[in-house]
Amino acid sequence: MRYGIDVAILGDLAEPSRLVALAREAEAAGWDAVLVWDHLAFAWGMPSADPWVALSAAAAATSRVRLGTAVTAVARHRPEVLAHTVATFDRLSGGRAILGAGLGGVPGEFTAFGAPRPGGAVLDETLDVISALWSGDEVRHRGARYTVDGVRLAPLPVQRPRVPVWIGGTAPAALRRAARWDGWVVAGDDEEGRMTLSPAELAAQVAELRRHRVADGPFDVALIGVSEPGASVTPYADAGATWWLEHLHGRRGDFDQLMRRVRSGPP
Repeated sequence: MRYGIDVAILGDLAEPSRLVALAREAEAAGWDAVLVWDHLAFAWGMPSADPWVALSAAAAATSRVRLGTAVTAVARHRPEVLAHTVATFDRLSGGRAILGAGLGGVPGEFTAFGAPRPGGAVLDETLDVISALWSGDEVRHRGARYTVDGVRLAPLPVQRPRVPVWIGGTAPAALRRAARWDGWVVAGDDEEGRMTLSPAELAAQVAELRRHRVADGPFDVALIGVSEPGASVTPYADAGATWWLEHLHGRRGDFDQLMRRVRSGPP
């Protein structure tokens, strides 16, 4: 199992310099990844940082940790723009990007700007277009929502064949979707910092996901959770988790408390 932090860059943590400080300390303390929330929280009255801008600053302050989102509501973006952004970020970071992808759990982030929250078909088409653009081939696409008329993206991401795509969500459709891509992100805790997903429940979901998987390549299961320094999360590794993402958010503590948890290192 590898270990990362998942930072809710909302409220006081929306200040980009705080993510940079957490990322720098995470790398020094032996964590393997720094992931962030991706929300337009200002649409519902809370400050929020742009994830890719903030992550770019974190990339400049680190050299080893993986960096990405957990997760991006990809249908809020034009696929060509998000593909370009993430490809540029992957090059900037030296091939350390991860794109967490989902439908988006807050409908107001769509409806506040005059659009309904899209369904799974839109997410699937968006991801297909992004992946095709990352391939480096000329893309010709005619879909229900998007058209690409003979375009070849350049420069491409460092990672080949693509930046890893981790799918978020626990619905049956989300598990089937995750089986098509490179990983699955699942929340195992609640807002009060308590674990709510047992190892047995995780194992059952992983088994269902793998039932739908046909590719032979590597596949990650990233569990978002809370732990104390020195605690064992081995039962979750035995259940199929390949990543533990320590959840850092304002309800768990103030910035100094969160920094102390990061400096204490992985469980």
